[in-house]
Amino acid sequence: MLISQKSKETIDACRFCWMCRHVCPIGNATGQERNTARARALTLSLVERGAVRLSDVVDNVWECALCGGCTNNCMTGWDPVRFTKEVRLEAVSNGEAPEYIMKLVDNIEATGNAYGLEKPDMEIVSLGEALPRVADTLLYIGTDVRYKAAEYAVDAAAVLKKAGIDFTILGDEPDSGAALDFLVGEADETKKAAEKCAKAISGYKKVIVLDPADAKMMKHEYKEWGIAPDLEIVTFTSLAASLINDDILQVKNIGVPATYQDSFALVRDLDEVEEPRVIMNACTELHEMLLNRKELIWGGNTLMAEYMPDVMKLVSKDRWTNAEHVGAKLLVVASPSEFAALSAVKPEDMEIMSVPELILACTM
Repeated sequence: MLISQKSKETIDACRFCWMCRHVCPIGNATGQERNTARARALTLSLVERGAVRLSDVVDNVWECALCGGCTNNCMTGWDPVRFTKEVRLEAVSNGEAPEYIMKLVDNIEATGNAYGLEKPDMEIVSLGEALPRVADTLLYIGTDVRYKAAEYAVDAAAVLKKAGIDFTILGDEPDSGAALDFLVGEADETKKAAEKCAKAISGYKKVIVLDPADAKMMKHEYKEWGIAPDLEIVTFTSLAASLINDDILQVKNIGVPATYQDSFALVRDLDEVEEPRVIMNACTELHEMLLNRKELIWGGNTLMAEYMPDVMKLVSKDRWTNAEHVGAKLLVVASPSEFAALSAVKPEDMEIMSVPELILACTM
């Protein structure tokens, strides 16, 4: 395989190691060894040695959330996420990627989103019409919010208005490149999408980003690729925590036993661990998940649900089971995509809120 030497070394190191198995959300949900980093490495080592063809096992390469649980828990510093992304890129480049993956890539090229939807939710359109067209601060909504979780943006906008922040949104907001980065890695298409987005946001002094996956792209990949615009980029969760700490947003604790679903992009990529807990402790009676902060177990997303819907339901149901186990009645989520996935399988006796919705419910 035409992957980096580092990835080849990682595959060799990971193929007989079990130490990260307990933190693989998909492996835990399905109970299938094939979904773990170890099994994926073992399979790819056979491809590297010519024992099997990549096309014969290629589906397994996309049965990974790229959440980084394996990488975070590796005691010897290997990075299975890296070799998974590199093999995805190789499969796409060689025409060996599954048809269902290429359909999502084609959707992005045709409509700007992996779901193939022609227009964003009408709530997003109405929100844009109600905001000023010119402002120094941009609220970057993100593709998953625009098409799958519009209420997330509406609530976030209401919070910013309560805090007295003047802002606008982009009527024709381009994708950050996060979906393509997940599907095909550092392909030319991914970098072109990122460049388009970087140009679109470059005229603002500050960008508030709703989706941690988009913030990760803007803060890390844009910088690595030399396209990062000269402006301040903050996540909504980090900004909201600061507004509460500074008493700009005054909230009351509603006393509900609640737990928080950590976002892997927020925690592992952006190192924003305690900011959400400022909000949770100010607004709720926080009961931590059994595995939390950087040890989190991912809760599913809408993109993988396009080609692994049943598995995503299992992943999300596992989080609800954990929430109930720690005595929570409310699950609070910072990732819009996880929010949509978890909402789809919500138990009748539990409640779910996004971070913006929780703040609105607690604002005095």
